[in-house]
Amino acid sequence: MFGLSITSAVAIYFVIWWVVLFAILPFGIRTQQDVGDITLGTTESAPVRPMMVRKALVTTLVAAIVFAGFLLILQSGLTLEDIPLPGFKW
Repeated sequence: MFGLSITSAVAIYFVIWWVVLFAILPFGIRTQQDVGDITLGTTESAPVRPMMVRKALVTTLVAAIVFAGFLLILQSGLTLEDIPLPGFKW
């Protein structure tokens, strides 16, 4: 598959999935301080409803798109030498 073993593909997708998850986590969060209902014993910045299932599904979709882009770039044969960087020699 695109010159990539299944194990490598799964490992790369796993890394992409976690990076995307951490990028998506802050979206749509309402803190207890925002709502004005702070539960005793918790911090004011704790989320009221983190919506983790929805975020996991969105993360899976976005990670699949990013991984597909990675595979397309890998298949195209594009290398770092093909990217013009001013004043930088490999």
